[in-house]
Amino acid sequence: MTDQKLEQIVGNLLRTGVTAAAAVVLAGGAWYVTTAGAGIADYRRFRPETAGLHSVFALPGPQMVILLGLLLLIITPVARVAFALVAFALERDWAYVGITLAVLAVLLYSIGVG
Repeated sequence: MTDQKLEQIVGNLLRTGVTAAAAVVLAGGAWYVTTAGAGIADYRRFRPETAGLHSVFALPGPQMVILLGLLLLIITPVARVAFALVAFALERDWAYVGITLAVLAVLLYSIGVG
């Protein structure tokens, strides 16, 4: 695989991920506006609605779709790093495999802890 082909695949991966995330957030936002847009917001009490990734599915439909779109946006660069790791391993460029593996570990750790 040439460097130009790798850059083209990574570019397409990022473009597709961002476009898909935007479409999902837009769909969730439109759903939210049509169902809850006329309601009055209650700002007297703070009600935390999410306490981790497992609680995403406990949210009402439109909010769940919006949050899943944002998670898709967060996953896109992680997928790019994972793809680069596989590409470097196929090229047997072990220095870049090590560096990319460290970057992937830091990304996954920060997502898991955050």
